[in-house]
Amino acid sequence: MKLDDRNISRKEFITVDFFFNKTKEKFKLRLLNDRVGFDRKIKDQNLHRPGLPLAGFLDLFAYSRIQVFGNTEMSYLHSLSKEERIDSLNRIFKFEIPCIIITNSNLPSPEMIELANKFNIPIFGSDYTTTKLIYLLGDFLDDQFAPRITVHGSLVDVYGVGILFTGKSGIGKSEVALDLVERGHRLVADDVVILTKKGEGILMASGTDLVKHFMELRGIGIIDIRSMFGVRAIRYQKRLEVVVELEIWNDKVNYTRTGLEDTFIKILEVEIPYIKLPIIPGKNITVISEIIAINYLLKHYGYDAAKILQKRIEDQIRKKGEDYDRTVDYFEHDFE
Repeated sequence: MKLDDRNISRKEFITVDFFFNKTKEKFKLRLLNDRVGFDRKIKDQNLHRPGLPLAGFLDLFAYSRIQVFGNTEMSYLHSLSKEERIDSLNRIFKFEIPCIIITNSNLPSPEMIELANKFNIPIFGSDYTTTKLIYLLGDFLDDQFAPRITVHGSLVDVYGVGILFTGKSGIGKSEVALDLVERGHRLVADDVVILTKKGEGILMASGTDLVKHFMELRGIGIIDIRSMFGVRAIRYQKRLEVVVELEIWNDKVNYTRTGLEDTFIKILEVEIPYIKLPIIPGKNITVISEIIAINYLLKHYGYDAAKILQKRIEDQIRKKGEDYDRTVDYFEHDFE
């Protein structure tokens, strides 16, 4: 499987308008001042609490981040006189701040609203605690700025395992995915699969908004999996756990026979188990795909059939020359 690095993308920024529209319902954000500065750009996925900048220390002020005002910041501002409060806010508002979020149902003072309008800085409010809101917004921003790569293939949730089928065009990826859906598994994406890196070691797969769960079958055309098989036959995203590359049988290739050595492929610096599966007439790829998923689950829970058989063989070799019981324990009166 070859990945084209040119397909890797990462957002350079999102606008405050996009941010607010995507989060106002999820995180119960509301606008507390005039609708100003919505064209400002958020270029950093991290959040910042400006306690020290409000007190006058600006050397390490991360002004390009969303500024979160919690109980500490708001209590400090309320402890100041009106003139001191204006000086403190002026000190940080002169920077190109994307927006401000006030947590814990705190409300901005009239001076804060007036200055924010003057400097075109949107102020949003939330009833969530600072810790909870930072967690929720951090996850949202991580998703927005996460690196992504687009690959050609079909991704199916098989027994809870996200399997990506890749291979040359026309090899039968969509047909395998369709057969798995027919057997009760769930389609995530076909043809175009978007892989997004979430944290360390996690790749989430999804389809495009345009294609969603439509599928192209050569000789038939476009079909809609959701309309045909129902909502239980689809998923909108799934963690990628195994990559299966389909290819026509090649006598010159040494395919693994024991599975003692695991093979991995790196995608966005994440190692994913990789299986090269040869196709020959009469080979049931659908059933084999189910076995791949079950075997992955067994390994995940500590049972590796190949290694257990290897250990049995090694134990038997060590016993060579010794007398050992060759009898088979049959059930009583069972002579089949």
